Amino acid sequence: MIIRNYLFREIGKPMAAMLAICIALFAGYSAADFLSDAVNGLLSTNTIMELVALKVLIGLEVLVPVSLYLSIVLAFGTLYGNSEFTALHALRVTPPMIMRTVLTLGACVALTVAVLSLVVRPWAYHRLHELSQEAELSLDVDAMQAGTFYIVRHGARVIYLAERRGPGSPARDVFVQVRHADYTQIIHAQLAYPLMDAGAGRHADVDVRLKNAHVYNIARKPGMHDQVLNVREVTEDPSSHDTEPLGYSSVAASTWRIARSHAPADVAEIQWRLSTAMTTLLLAMLAVPLGRGKPRQNRYGKLGTAILIFFVYYLLYTSARTWVQHGMVGTVPGIWWAPAMLAVVTLVVARDFIPHPRTWLPARIRATPGTGAS
Repeated sequence: MIIRNYLFREIGKPMAAMLAICIALFAGYSAADFLSDAVNGLLSTNTIMELVALKVLIGLEVLVPVSLYLSIVLAFGTLYGNSEFTALHALRVTPPMIMRTVLTLGACVALTVAVLSLVVRPWAYHRLHELSQEAELSLDVDAMQAGTFYIVRHGARVIYLAERRGPGSPARDVFVQVRHADYTQIIHAQLAYPLMDAGAGRHADVDVRLKNAHVYNIARKPGMHDQVLNVREVTEDPSSHDTEPLGYSSVAASTWRIARSHAPADVAEIQWRLSTAMTTLLLAMLAVPLGRGKPRQNRYGKLGTAILIFFVYYLLYTSARTWVQHGMVGTVPGIWWAPAMLAVVTLVVARDFIPHPRTWLPARIRATPGTGAS
């Protein structure tokens, strides 16, 4: 019990640090995708924070296994380098006993990864799609800058400000194009400014007052007529659009739904979700022999090899999912050949650490006649 807790602690400390670093790097990389939209007023700060948090939740099913995998390599490299495993072997702590300890920890982490993959990740994808659609329908008009084309919903609405000093100031020579089903509306206004919220005393993020505007309604269907209007002032809502329901996505669908589907994309997705826990456990087992070293050896000696093995496996793993999604590979073998390949490599490399199945039984049962124990 003492040795097991000690190994748990030695693996858990670098794992916590490595997972925190991976999350920070992944969050920073994800936030960079939204920074330009934030600067241009297309996304608010709260929206960006929620989008990044959802991205992190989605990525945890990969970040957690790789953190466990590399942490075992580092922890065991340190223990071998400090001759601690030599002392443990003198205390009759055999390699299979060490592997059983790692399997216990790996099983707990694999269960967590299974929950992330089967439940949390689909919910995060669904919320991400909802939030992305909401972000496309909203504009922070007070943050808009001159000289920038603001394109919303793939060109359904385009806004351009020719001149503006900064937030809170009016804009001059404003062009707005709105694409409707029957016609395209183009508005040119000499002056535009966001309406003030009298109750809160701040700029509202929706309505904009346009003054001295020319409105052109250009027909898009035969038999309709163009219209030209001159108005002294008009109020527009840049965030008003015809909303459409979210389309179906296998990554955002519930596990129960895609489990009953035979579509290639759904088959690839359900196999991916079911295999992540297996991948976590196999990587934990593979890390045990990769962390083996000699006394006073550099603890980072096998880290490069471990990273290379993971990179090659993950490339094959994601490629297998893509092939199934596009129908290039059938349901059988599906993506299962990649985890199967990892399992074969793990069994070969870790053969000296894998305990005999008979040793998994309690001592009282092993000693019972008929169990094969001597």
